[in-house]
Amino acid sequence: MESQARGGTRWKRFAVVMVPSLAATAAIGVALGQGALAASFSVSGQEFKVTADRLEGTGFVQYGGVDSGHDLNGDEATRPVAISAFKSAKIEGMCQSVVTPDIPLLGSVSLVLNAGDDKPVEAKNLYIDIAQLDADATFKNINIGVAAGSSTKGPGIGKGDKANPNGFAQEADKAVLTDVKQTAWATSAGTFKLSGLSMKLHKGVKECF
Repeated sequence: MESQARGGTRWKRFAVVMVPSLAATAAIGVALGQGALAASFSVSGQEFKVTADRLEGTGFVQYGGVDSGHDLNGDEATRPVAISAFKSAKIEGMCQSVVTPDIPLLGSVSLVLNAGDDKPVEAKNLYIDIAQLDADATFKNINIGVAAGSSTKGPGIGKGDKANPNGFAQEADKAVLTDVKQTAWATSAGTFKLSGLSMKLHKGVKECF
């Protein structure tokens, strides 16, 4: 996927690049585990799955947008997404997975990332392009029906986001999500620190859910 990064290091957005870039993936993954870096992650033409035991975020806003890029055949593709953004977030028990199919001589290969088991993952100015989300959610001081571009609680519309600034949005001072299961196209953060990072390759299909 070749959409613009929202404010950080370009890295085929969200901690999972495929086999040709595996060395770079591991090196950046280690750096993210050791300190806070700007990061922007995606998987070219693929959704990826993320679970979390708990996500607690402050300065929340959610609005509709369009994610542009390419599909697995290299053709241009656009997809509707719900963009969730937080000024800051802490994530406990995070798992992230992506499956790359049809690799010559190997078949499917899965990359699974785990972090935040002993100490929460920390992120600032976090944006997630969501295709599907299941969770138990609690919001503090929520406003529903504000314009996306007029939100004063969240970090604002992300740089490079294709979204209507006058379109429907909701905002809250605080959001707590538990038992999170989501499918996403992209994630970016101004800073992103993954404590206790573990990254593993698996032959075949292995996903977080």
